[in-house]
Amino acid sequence: ALVSHNIGADVLVLLTDIAGLYTADPATDANAAFVEEVAADDELLTVHAGSAGSARGSGGMASKLSAARIASWSGVRTVIASATRADVLEQAIAAIPGAGTQFLPHNRNLSARKLWIAFAAQHSGSVVVDDGARTALIERNTSLLHAGIVEVHGDFVAGDTVEIKDMRDVVFARGMVSVDAVQASAAAGRHSSELPDGVVTELVHRDDLVILLNTK
Repeated sequence: ALVSHNIGADVLVLLTDIAGLYTADPATDANAAFVEEVAADDELLTVHAGSAGSARGSGGMASKLSAARIASWSGVRTVIASATRADVLEQAIAAIPGAGTQFLPHNRNLSARKLWIAFAAQHSGSVVVDDGARTALIERNTSLLHAGIVEVHGDFVAGDTVEIKDMRDVVFARGMVSVDAVQASAAAGRHSSELPDGVVTELVHRDDLVILLNTK
């Protein structure tokens, strides 16, 4: 998925042993319905996908769903389709109905840097923010200031990626921190005028932060 973004691909085709994405595992649930098109980010996050992989495939449907989301957020149309379907690649590229599940490009179209922060970088810890900070990050696209930090977890260093959680322990963003965990803990809840010398105002600059939840 990240490669498809880097090379400017028009479409990413992920082949598996079933027709595409279903609302449940069709092997165990007779009521499972085929999902022909996924257009909105909230659908990408809420649809269910089993984690088991096939004997012939690489990873399960959950991993393919994750790849589809990465590609969608980078502006690349994605198709999950059956590897045994005749002319599957031609049909998927041409967006033929029924050729598989189509994941339409999302309007976020994240940069390669933000895609890496959101999906590829291993997180080294987490911070919990208050409701005011959460609102500022989501609604006003601000940087994360130390004043909004409630808790700091992990043993990260400057430049590491951390998960950003709200007061209900929901991860809603990821970002690259400007200081280590010790400095972050010491600065948590403190306003800019109260910070020690050498500690920058932002724990995570907005250019290094990605909101994961659908906020439309």
